Amino acid sequence: MRFGLFGTGPWAHQAHAPALAAHDDVEFVGVWGRNAEKAGALAEEFGAKPYAEVDALIADVDAIAVALPPSVQSEIALKAARAGKHLLLDKPVAFTAAAADEIVAAATERDVASVVFFTRRFMPQIQEFVDRARATGGWLEARIDHLGSIFQPGNPFGESAWRKESGGLWDVGPHAVALVLPVLGPVGEVTALAGARDMTHILMRHTGGAISTMTLSVDAPAKIEREVAALFGESGVADVPPVPWLPVEAFGRAIDALIQAANGGSASPLDVRFGAEVVKILAAAAESISEGRTVKLA
Repeated sequence: MRFGLFGTGPWAHQAHAPALAAHDDVEFVGVWGRNAEKAGALAEEFGAKPYAEVDALIADVDAIAVALPPSVQSEIALKAARAGKHLLLDKPVAFTAAAADEIVAAATERDVASVVFFTRRFMPQIQEFVDRARATGGWLEARIDHLGSIFQPGNPFGESAWRKESGGLWDVGPHAVALVLPVLGPVGEVTALAGARDMTHILMRHTGGAISTMTLSVDAPAKIEREVAALFGESGVADVPPVPWLPVEAFGRAIDALIQAANGGSASPLDVRFGAEVVKILAAAAESISEGRTVKLA
Protein backbone atom coordinates (compact mmCIF):
# COMPACT_ATOMS: atom_id res chain seq x y z
CA MET A 1 0.00 0.00 0.00
CA ARG A 2 1.36 3.41 -1.01
CA PHE A 3 1.28 5.77 2.00
CA GLY A 4 1.67 9.50 2.41
CA LEU A 5 2.46 10.98 5.82
CA PHE A 6 1.02 14.31 6.89
CA GLY A 7 2.84 15.89 9.82
CA THR A 8 6.43 16.39 10.95
CA GLY A 9 6.24 16.75 14.74
CA PRO A 10 7.58 14.47 17.48
CA TRP A 11 4.81 11.89 17.06
CA ALA A 12 5.58 11.58 13.34
CA HIS A 13 9.24 10.98 14.25
CA GLN A 14 8.53 8.57 17.12
CA ALA A 15 5.84 6.42 15.54
CA HIS A 16 4.50 7.13 12.07
CA ALA A 17 7.59 7.58 9.90
CA PRO A 18 9.70 4.74 11.33
CA ALA A 19 6.77 2.32 11.26
CA LEU A 20 5.85 3.19 7.67
CA ALA A 21 9.45 2.90 6.54
CA ALA A 22 9.91 -0.49 8.24
CA HIS A 23 6.66 -2.14 7.15
CA ASP A 24 7.08 -4.85 4.49
CA ASP A 25 3.73 -4.10 2.86
CA VAL A 26 4.14 -0.32 2.68
CA GLU A 27 5.69 1.94 0.10
CA PHE A 28 6.43 5.14 2.00
CA VAL A 29 5.87 7.66 -0.79
CA GLY A 30 6.09 11.10 0.72
CA VAL A 31 5.75 13.61 3.54
CA TRP A 32 3.82 16.85 3.75
CA GLY A 33 4.13 19.27 6.64
CA ARG A 34 3.21 22.82 7.51
CA ASN A 35 6.94 23.50 7.72
CA ALA A 36 8.54 22.62 4.38
CA GLU A 37 12.05 22.38 5.85
CA LYS A 38 10.95 19.86 8.47
CA ALA A 39 9.03 17.88 5.85
CA GLY A 40 12.16 17.70 3.72
CA ALA A 41 14.31 16.53 6.61
CA LEU A 42 11.84 13.85 7.72
CA ALA A 43 11.36 12.59 4.18
CA GLU A 44 15.10 12.37 3.61
CA GLU A 45 15.65 10.50 6.88
CA PHE A 46 13.18 7.77 5.93
CA GLY A 47 13.68 7.55 2.19
CA ALA A 48 10.52 9.34 1.12
CA LYS A 49 9.86 12.44 -0.98
CA PRO A 50 8.84 15.84 0.44
CA TYR A 51 5.63 17.30 -0.97
CA ALA A 52 4.74 20.98 -1.06
CA GLU A 53 1.00 20.48 -1.67
CA VAL A 54 -1.55 18.43 0.25
CA ASP A 55 -3.52 17.53 -2.89
CA ALA A 56 -0.43 16.30 -4.71
CA LEU A 57 0.48 13.82 -1.98
CA ILE A 58 -3.10 12.59 -1.67
CA ALA A 59 -3.18 12.00 -5.43
CA ASP A 60 0.01 9.90 -5.39
CA VAL A 61 -0.97 7.40 -2.65
CA ASP A 62 -3.48 4.73 -1.69
CA ALA A 63 -3.65 5.76 1.98
CA ILE A 64 -2.73 8.61 4.28
CA ALA A 65 -1.29 8.58 7.79
CA VAL A 66 -1.73 11.73 9.84
CA ALA A 67 0.25 13.16 12.76
CA LEU A 68 -1.22 16.67 12.97
CA PRO A 69 -3.43 18.68 15.35
CA PRO A 70 -7.05 17.48 15.22
CA SER A 71 -8.35 20.63 13.53
CA VAL A 72 -5.80 20.24 10.71
CA GLN A 73 -6.16 16.47 10.51
CA SER A 74 -9.92 16.61 10.07
CA GLU A 75 -9.68 18.82 6.97
CA ILE A 76 -7.04 16.65 5.31
CA ALA A 77 -8.82 13.41 6.25
CA LEU A 78 -12.08 14.65 4.72
CA LYS A 79 -10.30 15.62 1.52
CA ALA A 80 -8.53 12.24 1.32
CA ALA A 81 -11.70 10.25 2.06
CA ARG A 82 -13.57 12.10 -0.69
CA ALA A 83 -10.70 11.16 -3.01
CA GLY A 84 -11.16 7.49 -2.09
CA LYS A 85 -7.97 7.18 -0.04
CA HIS A 86 -7.77 4.94 3.01
CA LEU A 87 -7.28 6.65 6.37
CA LEU A 88 -4.89 5.98 9.26
CA LEU A 89 -5.70 8.85 11.60
CA ASP A 90 -4.48 9.98 14.98
CA LYS A 91 -6.77 10.55 17.91
CA PRO A 92 -8.93 12.51 18.34
CA VAL A 93 -10.27 12.39 14.80
CA ALA A 94 -11.52 15.97 15.13
CA PHE A 95 -12.50 18.54 17.75
CA THR A 96 -16.22 18.53 16.90
CA ALA A 97 -18.80 15.83 16.34
CA ALA A 98 -19.88 17.51 13.11
CA ALA A 99 -16.36 17.38 11.64
CA ALA A 100 -15.93 13.73 12.67
CA ASP A 101 -19.31 12.80 11.17
CA GLU A 102 -18.31 14.41 7.87
CA ILE A 103 -15.28 12.14 7.67
CA VAL A 104 -17.41 9.09 8.49
CA ALA A 105 -19.92 10.01 5.80
CA ALA A 106 -17.20 10.48 3.16
CA ALA A 107 -15.45 7.23 4.12
CA THR A 108 -18.74 5.34 3.93
CA GLU A 109 -19.69 6.84 0.58
CA ARG A 110 -16.33 5.98 -1.01
CA ASP A 111 -15.95 2.60 0.77
CA VAL A 112 -12.73 3.80 2.39
CA ALA A 113 -11.01 1.66 5.02
CA SER A 114 -9.99 3.46 8.20
CA VAL A 115 -8.13 3.03 11.48
CA VAL A 116 -7.68 5.48 14.34
CA PHE A 117 -4.41 5.12 16.25
CA PHE A 118 -5.44 4.70 19.89
CA THR A 119 -1.89 3.69 20.73
CA ARG A 120 -2.21 1.15 23.55
CA ARG A 121 -5.29 -0.47 22.05
CA PHE A 122 -2.87 -1.86 19.46
CA MET A 123 -0.79 -3.64 22.08
CA PRO A 124 -1.77 -7.34 22.40
CA GLN A 125 -1.97 -7.22 26.21
CA ILE A 126 -4.61 -4.47 26.11
CA GLN A 127 -6.65 -6.09 23.35
CA GLU A 128 -6.63 -9.39 25.25
CA PHE A 129 -7.78 -7.54 28.38
CA VAL A 130 -10.64 -5.89 26.48
CA ASP A 131 -11.70 -9.22 24.96
CA ARG A 132 -11.68 -10.97 28.36
CA ALA A 133 -13.57 -8.13 30.01
CA ARG A 134 -16.27 -8.17 27.36
CA ALA A 135 -16.64 -11.93 27.68
CA THR A 136 -16.85 -11.72 31.48
CA GLY A 137 -19.49 -8.97 31.64
CA GLY A 138 -21.29 -7.87 34.79
CA TRP A 139 -19.24 -4.68 35.18
CA LEU A 140 -20.73 -1.91 37.31
CA GLU A 141 -18.04 0.74 37.00
CA ALA A 142 -14.69 1.70 35.54
CA ARG A 143 -12.12 4.13 36.90
CA ILE A 144 -9.30 5.60 34.87
CA ASP A 145 -6.60 8.02 36.00
CA HIS A 146 -4.37 9.32 33.21
CA LEU A 147 -2.21 12.14 34.53
CA GLY A 148 0.91 13.28 32.73
CA SER A 149 3.30 16.19 33.04
CA ILE A 150 4.30 17.02 29.47
CA PHE A 151 5.38 20.61 30.11
CA GLN A 152 8.59 19.56 31.84
CA PRO A 153 11.94 20.45 30.21
CA GLY A 154 12.90 17.99 27.52
CA ASN A 155 9.42 16.63 26.83
CA PRO A 156 8.88 17.04 23.07
CA PHE A 157 5.09 17.16 23.39
CA GLY A 158 5.26 20.18 25.68
CA GLU A 159 5.75 22.46 22.67
CA SER A 160 2.48 21.32 21.11
CA ALA A 161 0.18 24.34 20.83
CA TRP A 162 -3.01 22.31 20.58
CA ARG A 163 -2.15 20.29 23.68
CA LYS A 164 -1.49 23.49 25.62
CA GLU A 165 -4.87 24.85 24.56
CA SER A 166 -7.00 21.71 24.76
CA GLY A 167 -5.30 19.85 27.60
CA GLY A 168 -5.77 16.34 28.86
CA LEU A 169 -9.44 16.11 27.90
CA TRP A 170 -8.54 15.96 24.20
CA ASP A 171 -5.02 14.51 24.44
CA VAL A 172 -5.29 11.59 26.87
CA GLY A 173 -9.09 11.55 27.10
CA PRO A 174 -9.44 9.63 23.80
CA HIS A 175 -7.26 6.82 25.17
CA ALA A 176 -9.39 6.54 28.30
CA VAL A 177 -12.70 6.53 26.44
CA ALA A 178 -11.40 4.03 23.87
CA LEU A 179 -10.60 1.63 26.70
CA VAL A 180 -14.00 1.61 28.44
CA LEU A 181 -16.36 2.09 25.50
CA PRO A 182 -16.00 -1.43 24.02
CA VAL A 183 -16.47 -3.00 27.46
CA LEU A 184 -19.22 -0.91 29.08
CA GLY A 185 -20.99 0.07 25.86
CA PRO A 186 -22.42 3.34 24.54
CA VAL A 187 -22.54 6.47 26.71
CA GLY A 188 -25.90 8.10 27.41
CA GLU A 189 -24.88 11.11 29.48
CA VAL A 190 -21.75 12.96 30.53
CA THR A 191 -20.91 15.30 33.41
CA ALA A 192 -17.51 16.94 33.73
CA LEU A 193 -15.60 19.49 35.80
CA ALA A 194 -12.20 21.09 35.24
CA GLY A 195 -9.89 22.38 37.98
CA ALA A 196 -6.41 23.81 38.36
CA ARG A 197 -3.44 22.33 36.49
CA ASP A 198 -5.70 20.94 33.76
CA MET A 199 -7.28 18.46 36.21
CA THR A 200 -10.36 17.29 34.32
CA HIS A 201 -12.88 14.94 35.93
CA ILE A 202 -15.47 13.11 33.83
CA LEU A 203 -18.44 11.01 34.93
CA MET A 204 -20.16 8.94 32.25
CA ARG A 205 -23.35 6.90 32.47
CA HIS A 206 -23.37 4.08 29.95
CA THR A 207 -26.69 3.06 28.44
CA GLY A 208 -26.33 -0.41 29.97
CA GLY A 209 -26.27 1.12 33.46
CA ALA A 210 -22.56 1.11 34.30
CA ILE A 211 -20.77 4.27 35.42
CA SER A 212 -17.22 5.23 34.45
CA THR A 213 -15.09 7.96 36.01
CA MET A 214 -11.96 9.53 34.59
CA THR A 215 -9.34 11.90 35.93
CA LEU A 216 -7.26 13.42 33.14
CA SER A 217 -4.40 15.91 32.88
CA VAL A 218 -1.29 16.65 30.85
CA ASP A 219 -0.09 19.31 33.31
CA ALA A 220 -0.17 17.43 36.61
CA PRO A 221 2.58 17.91 39.19
CA ALA A 222 5.31 15.40 38.44
CA LYS A 223 4.85 13.65 41.79
CA ILE A 224 1.27 12.61 41.00
CA GLU A 225 1.81 11.39 37.45
CA ARG A 226 0.03 8.09 37.01
CA GLU A 227 -1.72 5.89 34.50
CA VAL A 228 -4.00 3.35 36.17
CA ALA A 229 -7.32 1.84 35.17
CA ALA A 230 -9.63 -0.85 36.51
CA LEU A 231 -13.06 -2.37 36.08
CA PHE A 232 -15.29 -3.31 39.02
CA GLY A 233 -18.22 -5.69 38.92
CA GLU A 234 -19.79 -8.99 39.89
CA SER A 235 -16.56 -10.91 39.28
CA GLY A 236 -14.47 -8.49 41.35
CA VAL A 237 -11.76 -6.12 40.23
CA ALA A 238 -9.93 -6.29 36.89
CA ASP A 239 -6.87 -4.07 36.68
CA VAL A 240 -5.83 -2.98 33.21
CA PRO A 241 -2.30 -4.35 32.74
CA PRO A 242 0.66 -2.04 32.19
CA VAL A 243 2.25 -2.31 28.77
CA PRO A 244 5.65 -1.28 27.43
CA TRP A 245 5.82 1.96 25.48
CA LEU A 246 6.42 0.70 21.93
CA PRO A 247 4.77 3.22 19.58
CA VAL A 248 6.48 1.96 16.40
CA GLU A 249 5.30 -1.59 17.08
CA ALA A 250 1.79 -0.37 17.87
CA PHE A 251 1.64 1.74 14.72
CA GLY A 252 2.80 -1.23 12.70
CA ARG A 253 -0.23 -3.16 13.93
CA ALA A 254 -2.46 -0.23 13.00
CA ILE A 255 -1.02 -0.41 9.47
CA ASP A 256 -1.75 -4.15 9.42
CA ALA A 257 -5.37 -3.50 10.40
CA LEU A 258 -5.82 -0.87 7.69
CA ILE A 259 -4.33 -3.05 4.96
CA GLN A 260 -6.49 -5.98 6.02
CA ALA A 261 -9.66 -3.87 5.89
CA ALA A 262 -8.69 -2.29 2.58
CA ASN A 263 -8.11 -5.72 1.05
CA GLY A 264 -11.63 -6.91 1.86
CA GLY A 265 -11.07 -8.15 5.40
CA SER A 266 -13.13 -7.17 8.41
CA ALA A 267 -13.23 -3.50 9.37
CA SER A 268 -11.15 -2.46 12.34
CA PRO A 269 -13.16 -1.97 15.55
CA LEU A 270 -11.06 1.18 15.91
CA ASP A 271 -12.20 2.76 12.65
CA VAL A 272 -13.41 6.33 12.05
CA ARG A 273 -16.91 5.42 13.22
CA PHE A 274 -15.52 4.45 16.60
CA GLY A 275 -13.28 7.52 16.51
CA ALA A 276 -16.31 9.74 15.86
CA GLU A 277 -18.14 8.21 18.83
CA VAL A 278 -15.16 9.06 21.05
CA VAL A 279 -15.22 12.65 19.76
CA LYS A 280 -18.94 12.99 20.59
CA ILE A 281 -18.27 11.92 24.18
CA LEU A 282 -15.32 14.29 24.62
CA ALA A 283 -17.29 17.15 23.05
CA ALA A 284 -20.11 16.44 25.50
CA ALA A 285 -17.61 16.62 28.37
CA ALA A 286 -16.32 19.97 27.08
CA GLU A 287 -19.89 21.24 26.84
CA SER A 288 -20.61 20.04 30.38
CA ILE A 289 -17.56 21.93 31.69
CA SER A 290 -18.50 25.07 29.81
CA GLU A 291 -22.20 25.10 30.71
CA GLY A 292 -22.13 23.49 34.15
CA ARG A 293 -24.68 20.79 33.37
CA THR A 294 -25.05 17.15 32.47
CA VAL A 295 -25.09 16.58 28.72
CA LYS A 296 -27.28 13.82 27.29
CA LEU A 297 -26.19 12.07 24.13
CA ALA A 298 -28.79 11.08 21.54
